[in-house]
Amino acid sequence: MSDSPMFWRIVRRLLTANYGRLFVILLALGAGAAITSALLNLQIDAKRRLTTEFRALGANVIIAPRDANANSAGGTLEQALLVGLPTENAGKSVPAVAFLYVIGEVAKAGEVHHQAAVIAGAEGQGLTQVRPGRRTEYSAEKEKDPAACEIGAKAAEQFKVHVGDSLHLRNQGREATCKVFAVVATGGPEDTQIFTKLPTAQALADLPGRISLAQLSVTGTPDSIERFINALAQRLPGADVHGVRQLAQAEGKLYNRISGLLSTTVILVLILTSLCVMAGMSNVAIERKNDVGLMKAIGGSVRRVVRLFLAEAILMGIAGGVIGSAFGVLGSIWLGKAVFGVAAQPRWIVYPVSVGITILVSIASAFPLRRLASVRPASVFRGEA
Repeated sequence: MSDSPMFWRIVRRLLTANYGRLFVILLALGAGAAITSALLNLQIDAKRRLTTEFRALGANVIIAPRDANANSAGGTLEQALLVGLPTENAGKSVPAVAFLYVIGEVAKAGEVHHQAAVIAGAEGQGLTQVRPGRRTEYSAEKEKDPAACEIGAKAAEQFKVHVGDSLHLRNQGREATCKVFAVVATGGPEDTQIFTKLPTAQALADLPGRISLAQLSVTGTPDSIERFINALAQRLPGADVHGVRQLAQAEGKLYNRISGLLSTTVILVLILTSLCVMAGMSNVAIERKNDVGLMKAIGGSVRRVVRLFLAEAILMGIAGGVIGSAFGVLGSIWLGKAVFGVAAQPRWIVYPVSVGITILVSIASAFPLRRLASVRPASVFRGEA
């Protein structure tokens, strides 16, 4: 019976018997599918969005010496140790910058009085990515100077310097000069530091080929970043490789909270959708008693009768899921802009998943139709059903 044209003709008649009820059920399924697909798409996009936003806070992986004594060569790393570091993770580039910190004396060029300050020699790709903040003053032309340096906002105020001014640096009898090409404001300890070329700091500290640490900005999920750290630690057994715990924990907690909130909302929406559809199916069960009694009277088995109504539920689930999920995926673009300030990227894998969930909800909501299996033809014909 299920393979014959008669089967589908009956299903079509069942669907079109009451357009009002059909519209209400499709509306409930479509609305549920739209909200589900929108929130699922936002949940997936939130992971990518959070990892990107947290990278604006600076480095999240540190390579440091195991010896905590930074006042000697024993408290530093060989610069050559960092050659061949991984350049990407999860398909994204990994900016890495090596630093050597020197506590020296600094003065504006032409002044006699020097003050203690931290001189940070830096070398590598992506200094602006591993170091948070913004440049309040900047000159691209002066950046090309071999003796160019950056200065933190507080240090610039302390030494009364601006872009184009020169600084005199010294440490234990060793001296150097640099020309400021940028003033950096980070809101952190970097605001009190002077950033020079790495060879300049190495010459001041008399530590050629040595660095204090390396900072990396690794993009990815907390799990992928943890795997990256473990792999790097095995590759560099002589160094201490660890993540910036505050960033990793904050990123993981925030994503878990957002994911939990969206998942809970999806579950509640599906429950409400199921209840709405179930109410419609209860009316179907009441209206179809006579039809079921007639089908049984002419030889239709309970299995075939149930198959008819399941086919009806599946078709409504497909229709509601296809239409609602399409609106939901597109609507998540606007929702992402409202939540994150940037439009969410459509993840089309969400579309078939949402359609499948809607079909399952429609089938589960057909539970009231089980009462049709107990309908007796004789009772129907006597008007007792």
